[in-house]
Amino acid sequence: MENILTLNKISKNGLARLDQKRFVAGDDVTDPVGIIVRSAAMHDMDLPESLLAIARAGAGVNNIPIDKCSERGIVVFNTPGANANAVKELVLAGLLISSRKVISGIEWAKTLKGEGEKVGKLVEKGKSAFAGGEIMGKKLGVIGLGAIGALVANDAQKLGMEVYGYDPYLSADAAWKLSPTIHKAQSISEVYAKCDYITLHLPLLPSTKNMINADALAQMKDGVRIMNFARGGLVHGEDIKAALSAGKVAAYVVDFPDDDMLDVENVIAIPHLGASTPESEENCAVMAVKELQDYIKNGNILHSVNYPDVSMPRSTAYRICVLHRNIPDVLSQLSGAFAGNNIESQSNRSKGDYAYTIIDLDNAPTEENLERVKAIEGFIRMRMI
Repeated sequence: MENILTLNKISKNGLARLDQKRFVAGDDVTDPVGIIVRSAAMHDMDLPESLLAIARAGAGVNNIPIDKCSERGIVVFNTPGANANAVKELVLAGLLISSRKVISGIEWAKTLKGEGEKVGKLVEKGKSAFAGGEIMGKKLGVIGLGAIGALVANDAQKLGMEVYGYDPYLSADAAWKLSPTIHKAQSISEVYAKCDYITLHLPLLPSTKNMINADALAQMKDGVRIMNFARGGLVHGEDIKAALSAGKVAAYVVDFPDDDMLDVENVIAIPHLGASTPESEENCAVMAVKELQDYIKNGNILHSVNYPDVSMPRSTAYRICVLHRNIPDVLSQLSGAFAGNNIESQSNRSKGDYAYTIIDLDNAPTEENLERVKAIEGFIRMRMI
């Protein structure tokens, strides 16, 4: 039996998808071949030599030491799209609560407790303080049109909003999922200038950190409402507070609050509830288990964040999986390493500095074959399965 370590509470329905004859999952197992994690911090964790892969039951992987894993040949997966519907629904709620002062109105209504028969009249007298606008007919800018952004764009349009989408890296698959009547913005500045609402759906990278800053805010319409259900670091804290104070930004809805954002007027701080639904947690766990298990059993990689996706049907009983650096001449050396053994099929792809090759052989490789592979420049890790 092989061990799968769980670092958070993982959906039982997800773990049930593991091959029970081969794997044992738990939070106290030793020498795991795989780890399934949600939000637990792993940067200071000692990664065992037995570890082949980590599956993040969610999209963000900031809690995982990606560089260390890459250097050691540990494949890191995430589950893009598995929690998309849950986040989308909360974004739509964010659009509404940023427009209608529902939250402050509810809190005020609680103060009327004990007024008895006066409550009805007091409500009618005081409700004007919580009036707000409708989203129908307003312009929404969706920055990032991946799994979540595309769902938000389509559903916001169904609610009567005029939607502008911007994503310079829009994939063909994502484009097919978008309504054809959504405006394709040519630049992020176009979104800033035209839209009454802006929602962020992109990863936190060095290039996107603090992208919503004083310069970006100055390009936006007065009274803009900003939704951030992606990552807190996308928005510069001091700049957004200054824009809120000046009235440039009417509301900021953030699902990643920090101390600076709490108790700031017109900031709606949600305690990271985007994917916190039982349906989302189950979807993420099921997808993470599927990815992890297929890699361990068959060597196939799908939705890795540090190695390329490579998937190939098994054609023989002998499969060699090689993780290596993306440098010239590795493929020819791999082929040469198996001289005298027919290669039935082979697949290779690269991703940044790293690459992955699957080779199916007609006959079992010799120890000499395997030693030749290990001697190749750029070699990181190999398995025969």
